[in-house]
This record gives sequence, C-alpha cells and structure tokens, in this order.
Amino acid sequence: MKSVLQNILVAVISTACTFVLMQHYYYDPALPTANATSVAQPVLTSQEPAQNLVAENAPFNQRPGAWAEGPIDNFINTSKLVTSAVVNINTLSASGYRVSSGSGVIIAKDGYIITNHHVIEDGATYEVTMYDKRKLEAELIGSDPTTDLALLKVDARGLKPVLYGDSDQVEVGQWVLAVGNPFNLSSTVTAGIVSAKARNINILRGSYSIESFIQTDAVVNPGNSGGALVNEQGELIGINTAIISESGGYEGYSFAIPSNLVRKVVRDIREFGEVQRAILGVGIAEVTGEIAQQQVLPGVAGVYINNVSKGSSAAEAGLREGDVVISINNVKTNSVPELQEQIALFRPGDKISLEFYRNGQKFRRDNVRLQSLSEAANR
Repeated sequence: MKSVLQNILVAVISTACTFVLMQHYYYDPALPTANATSVAQPVLTSQEPAQNLVAENAPFNQRPGAWAEGPIDNFINTSKLVTSAVVNINTLSASGYRVSSGSGVIIAKDGYIITNHHVIEDGATYEVTMYDKRKLEAELIGSDPTTDLALLKVDARGLKPVLYGDSDQVEVGQWVLAVGNPFNLSSTVTAGIVSAKARNINILRGSYSIESFIQTDAVVNPGNSGGALVNEQGELIGINTAIISESGGYEGYSFAIPSNLVRKVVRDIREFGEVQRAILGVGIAEVTGEIAQQQVLPGVAGVYINNVSKGSSAAEAGLREGDVVISINNVKTNSVPELQEQIALFRPGDKISLEFYRNGQKFRRDNVRLQSLSEAANR
C-alpha cells in the first residue's frame, strides 16, 4: 500500500512540474499575443527575395491588398479610371425599336466613341448612356465590317477618354480587366488573364476580314461587345468583341480586337470616313511540320506563301511561291492572323520591311510599297 501511494505522489509531482515548465518556456508562434504581429511567409517560386513579395512586419489578419504590392489595389484604381469612359449603346430602328445593345469606349475628350460594327449594324439612331446616367444621341461617323469596328460621336466636351496601350507588347499570362454593360448591367468589371494572342475564330465575313484576337478568360457576356479590355495601368489593349459559347453565355473564352488595329481604324475613319486597306498581294497558309522540313526552316513558325499575284507588292519585292514570311517591320509573324494584323496596320502607299526564308536561307526586303485593294484589282 505504501508503494502505491509513493507512485501516485511521484506522478502528481511530475505532472505539476511539467505544466510549470511548459508555461514558463514554451511559446507557440502561431498564437499571436496582444502585442504581436504576424509576418506572412509565402512559398517562393522564383529567385526574387522574399521582401519583394511581402511587406516587412505586415499587420496580422488584414487583407493582402492593404500591405502587399500586387493586382488587388491596381484593379481598384484601374476600375475607377476606366468605368467612367465606358458607355452603354442602344441601337434603334427607324421606328424606335431597339435592334441591339452593347458597349462603347470613349477615346477622345470631344466625344468620339469606339464600338463594334455588329452593335450598330442595321440601326437608324443610336442612344448612348454615359457613366453619369446622361442619355445622348450619337452620330455614326463610320464603320468597318472587316474589323468589326465602328466610330460614333456624341455632342459633349471634357470627357475622360481611355488611353491607348500597345497591344504588340501584351503578354500571355498578364492580368487584364474587361469593362462593359452585359445584359444592360452598367459599368460591370471582370478580371482575367491573357490566354492567347492572334486567335482566328472565323466569325467575320468577307475575304479581307482581319481576325487576330486577344483571347482572355475575363468574363464577357452579351452586352459586353464594344467594351474595353485594359491592362493594370488602365490602358486600352483591346475592344471586347466575341465569345465562344454553346449555351449563349460565358464559358471561359472571350476575344478582343487588338488596340493597335483599333487605333489605325479610328484614325482612318476620322480622316477619310472609311478604312484605308493595304494588301501585300499573296495567298497565305500556316506553316506545318512538313513545310518546315521542306523549306529547311529553323522551326515550325512563319507564314507560307502559296500564291503571288502578278504585279502585286509581293511580286515587285521579289517574293515567290514557297517563301515563308517571318516578320513585318521586325515584328514576328508566326501565324496567318499575325501577318494579316501587321499588314492591316498600314495604308496603301506605306512602305514596309519584311523577312522571309527561301530554301533554308534568310532574306530581307526593305521599302516594299503596299498597294490598295482597288490598285491591285486593276492590275
């Protein structure tokens, strides 16, 4: 009996000592004290130092945007900047019925607005609802179905336009915002990344249609057409135009016309009332693995020429069937849409430089004068 009591006494004393020692020496860093702050420890996936990713002594239990650099605060500021420049457009018939509706982007202080051709198509009058709820009647300045762009103008001054960005500098994977009026819900902002560039989805009619879309996963729905696709700085990099959908709603794919092409079309319409289209005068196709092997190319890239029109710009530059064009003015043309987009940025009479491969050798032609559609047709 005495032995049992001794064992119980030893166990009690040991437990008490363990408790006192734990209280005095052990500290769980996961449990903040009243005066403690918690510093985030992200897993690094690059070689950048941790201080570039997380602010020093970041406050405990606050949203990341309050202390860390990143897209969150940029999205807030960009949304404030862009939403005031995106309008709602109602296209009305001669009898006053609504034919279609969409979005538009203010691109000049004196009231010029860019939108899609399919938004204003078949309309007689155009009602524009501004960010501040004002309703203004717009005049159609010009439209171009081959790029699905149209230019409207409202009688207003002192507007805040969106600034153009350089769509050639857009990178796959970068953050973008889509701003528009889906289902007539004004000033709707969605975010995503650039999924691909130079996409051709065969939605525009005509032999000379230009499809070199920026593909994003930002949510775009009916009514977003003609709205803005902007980068984190709020610069216009595209005009939202289309989605691929079996249901009629958003399914993860949306497409925008690159801003460099938008800028050129707007400039032409303002100066001439219509788009000035230049052509190279060639039939083109994608480069396949078989073509790359036959032409001794360094890779499966470029645009294959399968026909050269007599007397065309290409013929005068010495291009032949079988050549593979790899750049226009030092901008790579790795696909048919990329080449079409680059040529579409120029007017008839402009001169360009191009690089191409022939039988495994690389050549360059400078001062290649581009012709107009009518000029080429008369040859």
